[in-house]
Amino acid sequence: MTHRVTDRRKFRLIASLSAVAVVAAGTATVALAAKDGAPAPVSAFVPIEQVGKNVVTPKVGKNGAGGVFTVDCGTNENGKFSADNPVAQPGLRHGAQHVHDFVGNVSISAESTDESLLDAETTCRNGDRSSYFWPVVRINPKANPSSVGSSPDKIKETGPGEVACPGVAERLPAVPQRVRDEVTRNLQLLSQQLKEANDRVSRNENPGDPNFVNNAVLGPLRSKRVATLDRIAIAIGRSARKPNLTSLADCDVRFGHGGHGGGHNGHSNGPRKFAAQGSAQQEQDAATPTIKCPSVRGALPGVPDQAIDEVDRNLALLDKQIAEANQRLVTSKGQGGANFVDNAILGPLKDKRVATLDRIAIAIGRNAEKPQGLERLAKCGLNEGDEGGNENNGGNNNGNNGNNNGGNNNGGATTTTAAPPPLAAPTGRNLELVGNNGKIVRPAEVKIEYRGNATSKVTAMPQFLKMVTGDAKPTSRGPANARATWTCGGFEDRLSDKYVVCPNGSKVMRVHDFPGCWDGQNADSANHRDHVRFADKQTGACPQGFKAIPQLRISISYNISRDVQQKGQYQLDAFPEENHNPFSDHNDFANVNSEQTMAKIVKCVNDGRKCS
Repeated sequence: MTHRVTDRRKFRLIASLSAVAVVAAGTATVALAAKDGAPAPVSAFVPIEQVGKNVVTPKVGKNGAGGVFTVDCGTNENGKFSADNPVAQPGLRHGAQHVHDFVGNVSISAESTDESLLDAETTCRNGDRSSYFWPVVRINPKANPSSVGSSPDKIKETGPGEVACPGVAERLPAVPQRVRDEVTRNLQLLSQQLKEANDRVSRNENPGDPNFVNNAVLGPLRSKRVATLDRIAIAIGRSARKPNLTSLADCDVRFGHGGHGGGHNGHSNGPRKFAAQGSAQQEQDAATPTIKCPSVRGALPGVPDQAIDEVDRNLALLDKQIAEANQRLVTSKGQGGANFVDNAILGPLKDKRVATLDRIAIAIGRNAEKPQGLERLAKCGLNEGDEGGNENNGGNNNGNNGNNNGGNNNGGATTTTAAPPPLAAPTGRNLELVGNNGKIVRPAEVKIEYRGNATSKVTAMPQFLKMVTGDAKPTSRGPANARATWTCGGFEDRLSDKYVVCPNGSKVMRVHDFPGCWDGQNADSANHRDHVRFADKQTGACPQGFKAIPQLRISISYNISRDVQQKGQYQLDAFPEENHNPFSDHNDFANVNSEQTMAKIVKCVNDGRKCS
């Protein structure tokens, strides 16, 4: 069946096969082709009128909670853009290989710790310090809509891929003297596990097979890392507070990474310096940089039991100092002259670190040999380029992954595996990288809602709860966790796994629903998913063993001209192998609400009110 659409051009709607492997239930699959000129079919786009109603809203029962608490965190007016993903890829700078919009917590970066987020400024009007972030949308006049989405053959073109894991050594607390050797052995074991996984990936003849990547490489690697991380935590816990290292277990395979500034699909994204000596205009033309400082934990000897608490307090203080500097980079963007960053941010940070490092050395020296030369670790730089170890980052030659190899020379731990090449940083006025090109579209509206549960009252989210929704890699990981998110204003009763073409006057929208059920114990899990669940689509009930929490929904609206929509020229930032696949849409969240604010959210939702 064909339909007729009249606008500046006439288009013919032709049924076609989806470019995405799995189509969400109720989503119609159509292609757009110009009547004259015959450009390539736009198979990844669908008119919203052709998408069936597929959103089910369970009726709230007598024991349910029907309220909604709305938070206004703006639309990223301060321009905090980054390729970091501190929830799914902690410690890996530029690890997402695509740019995110950030609202809420201003200081967050790949290196953030829970504690460093607490004192940050926020864009949320109610003081919510949580972090909400999602891939940006761009308009690219050179887009080729017919190639959107990927396939195993596309992945194969990018090479065998490379496994990258969150750093561990730089996430550890002070390591007690008596277990230093045991911890070092396990850090080396993490390095060996990573090497073995990369060997398997390099031997794989079909890198696009998600069953192989996930079942034969990443699944076993995660299991090994969980066991090794647990041994590290247990060892430290014999003499100090046992750390929770769960979030560091999950690794990923990257295809077609940019290397030292290398672009993807023929685009050159060479490192463009956001140097401390750069001009205000240069600062406006670069992605928001983050602070990079030399490793302190990796330079410390085993810490005497008597000094553990004091050293841990000062290590946490170092993290907070970096977070404060990251915040200043956002809030002062474009201010000052050529030396503003050096004089107003990096200089004061160095002075604070000198004093803190001195306190660490003195604390250790009271009961053991005092470490010498820690002051050399005081100078920091900017994490905006691709070269680890340049003079601006204080000589910390850790490359992209910092301590991706698990060892990071932590107390003498050595490894035989070199860190992979650093991933490219976003560059230029449009913050382009790894095939993600075009002008970023600022959201017209971002609505953040905490919603109720149809069958039961909700309980408070734990502070520092981490959640993801959707899947950034449905091509290589499979579509099980991917979610349809695309719709138009006035059509929120239907969601598509394709980009949508909206009627005149209707905004393009993305609706991200997060899981609304929690296991009651864990703030994160090894795969960042197992500690939370989605409620039943039909009844709204949580699975057995899970309790209802305020269900987070983030709705993002864009003013995109209908002409751009019809030409298939707007697209989602994505990993290279996804090639702007609309089904790779996703969203991440770290809960830094205070207990008082979360209590207000819970009461509002359980009382069935609408609050803000």
